[in-house]
Amino acid sequence: MIYVTGDTHGDIQRFKKRELKKLTNKDYIIVCGDFGFLWDESAQEAENLDFLKSQKYTILFVDGTHENFDLLEAYPEVDFCQGKARKIAKNIYHLKRGEIYNIDGKFIFTFGGGVSSDLIQLMDSGAWYERELPTEAEMIYAVNKLKSFNCEVDYIITHETSATYKHKIWHNCTTNPVNDFLEQLNSEVRYDKWFFGNLHVDFAVSDNAFAVFEEIIPIDGIRKSRQF
Repeated sequence: MIYVTGDTHGDIQRFKKRELKKLTNKDYIIVCGDFGFLWDESAQEAENLDFLKSQKYTILFVDGTHENFDLLEAYPEVDFCQGKARKIAKNIYHLKRGEIYNIDGKFIFTFGGGVSSDLIQLMDSGAWYERELPTEAEMIYAVNKLKSFNCEVDYIITHETSATYKHKIWHNCTTNPVNDFLEQLNSEVRYDKWFFGNLHVDFAVSDNAFAVFEEIIPIDGIRKSRQF
């Protein structure tokens, strides 16, 4: 089974929840950006990664806006579930921007990256990575990949979300070019459900659009209530 959760930011306790102990090597957990376990190469980080590597299930993640892209992009690119991914460990993979994966018989479109809400502070501290911003080439690749699937997938997994969905949660917020790009996709792509992580809430925007954060939820079993 496939499960989805929001930004983990290197918090190992998120993977020590009781309900995860029942998962097997046939299960997947997808993190909607800001994975955070590849940040500073510290001893604690190495210990956390060892714990994740010891789990039976497979951990997948799209990149967010708080990632160490120098570390992330040093990992090898491999074929994974009919798409390209970066292999972090035998059970940990980074899902790349614009790919469509066949995971457990479901076609999943992924698009990480975005614009940091604390951009100025990160730039001042030297912790900002320009690679958080999707490039024009990545956007074109995503559009062409979707066209090759007749603009129809089962699920969409992103870090940012469309401008419309963002405004439904933060009514007076400003949007960015990534929100605008995803808004265009939202109007042209047919999908069953869309999950995104960067708003840090667990909230059902609609019957098929979900902001995820701390909850770990089955991808095909979401309740239709406004909140999980």
